[in-house]
Amino acid sequence: SKDAPMYVCGVNLDKYDPSQHVVSNASCTTNCLAPLAKVIHDNFQILEGLMTTVHAVTGTQNTVDASSPKQWRDGRGACQNIIPASTDAAKAVGIVIPELNGKLTGMAFRVPVPNVSVVDLTVRLCCDITYHEITSTVKAAADGPMKGILGYTEEEVVSSDFIGETCSSVFDAKAGMALNKNFVKLITWYDNEYGYCCRVLDLIEHMKSKETKNSEEMLTKEKLEDLK
Repeated sequence: SKDAPMYVCGVNLDKYDPSQHVVSNASCTTNCLAPLAKVIHDNFQILEGLMTTVHAVTGTQNTVDASSPKQWRDGRGACQNIIPASTDAAKAVGIVIPELNGKLTGMAFRVPVPNVSVVDLTVRLCCDITYHEITSTVKAAADGPMKGILGYTEEEVVSSDFIGETCSSVFDAKAGMALNKNFVKLITWYDNEYGYCCRVLDLIEHMKSKETKNSEEMLTKEKLEDLK
């Protein structure tokens, strides 16, 4: 449902209401983008930005050229082409991080690899900052409050290195760059299949824990009422 409340682990789970039984875990790309966007915005304030995801093949694509009900080039053969496509992932970040609503948009390139995708986030920041300060801040978040959600690497990695990665997003410190003191390109990888499945399970576990806590509180309240 388009109206379902949207939650991204590490970003806005604290907003979850146990009375909500139908929720959205957002997309794999939103789960990759949102944690990094949150860290950057919380520390340096994003003024505006563009996102591109270079995305692995998905089950909705055709194996050979055929028609598509959405856009013509969406129907082209997935294994033979790099296909420009639309994505609402950046806009969805504005839902889970309201302060970024209207400040991010983006697109996708579908590429002929079976798994693992990468997000290119290019943003203009409010304050003057060095690229080193950004990487240090992301590393601190990955080792601290975002551990298990946001990863960090300085290795010379490629896409297949992230097959089976459980983090929603792994920041590639060596792949990004800064044009000047407030305009930067940030790169972050994600296993768009397995990593996303891990977050679905995390969301379910969180919902269950909140419902259990809510039930226990109601039971305690009922017992106190009986004692009056």
